[in-house]
Amino acid sequence: QVQLVESGGGLVQPGGSLRLSCAASGIAFVFYNMGWYRQVPGKARELVAGITSGGSTEYADSVKGRFTISRVNARNTVYLQMNSLKPEDTAIYYCNGKLSNEYWGQGTQVTVSS
Repeated sequence: QVQLVESGGGLVQPGGSLRLSCAASGIAFVFYNMGWYRQVPGKARELVAGITSGGSTEYADSVKGRFTISRVNARNTVYLQMNSLKPEDTAIYYCNGKLSNEYWGQGTQVTVSS
C-alpha cells in the first residue's frame, strides 16, 4: 500500500518559518519525482516546488528565494523548508510522487497569520 504522509504544518506569524516533511512508503522512492503543491478554497491546486529523482529542482515564481525543496532517499522523505512566510502562503500543502503512477498525500494545513 502506497502512503505519502505529510507533517510539519501549523500556524506561524508572517516572516516565520516552517519545515514540511513527507514520508513515503510502498514505492521505490529513489526513482520518483517528488513535489509539493498547495490549494486554497475555490482555486486550483498549484505546484509550489518539485525535485526530480536526480535532484533537479523547480519552484513557483511566488516562492523562489524563500522555499527550498530537498530529499533524503535513505529516509524516503522529501522536505519543504519555508522561510519568510507571507499570509498568501496560507493553504493546504500536498505531497506528490510521480513516476508511471501518481500519488498524493492527505495534505497539511499551513496558516500564516498574526
